[in-house]
Amino acid sequence: MTTLYDRLGGAEAVNAAVDIFYRKVLADDRVNGFFDNTDMDRQIAKQKAFLTMAFGGPNKYTGKDMRTGHKHLVARGLNDSHVDAIIELLGSTLKELGAAPADIAQVAAIAESVRNDVLNR
Repeated sequence: MTTLYDRLGGAEAVNAAVDIFYRKVLADDRVNGFFDNTDMDRQIAKQKAFLTMAFGGPNKYTGKDMRTGHKHLVARGLNDSHVDAIIELLGSTLKELGAAPADIAQVAAIAESVRNDVLNR
């Protein structure tokens, strides 16, 4: 069975998607404040490893779990509207890269599946 990772285009596609996604995030006033004091090179590398694993590619993710990794952001006001914005930006990035609508929907479903952990509830 072909994984989502393979259907999206593997490492090259995930790398391109994460780079474009964070350009969109940093330009979006709804969410960019959460990244003010973030080492973006490190964040981008972590996100590439996480999405590769989440999409069924090689698991090299060694970061924190979603609840632990976002707890400090929840304390700063992270809420459902921010998660919605992130899912929207990820979807528009994948659409821009030519991903199939069904694959974009699967990515959104994966993001939804961790919403409660990201929001520490």
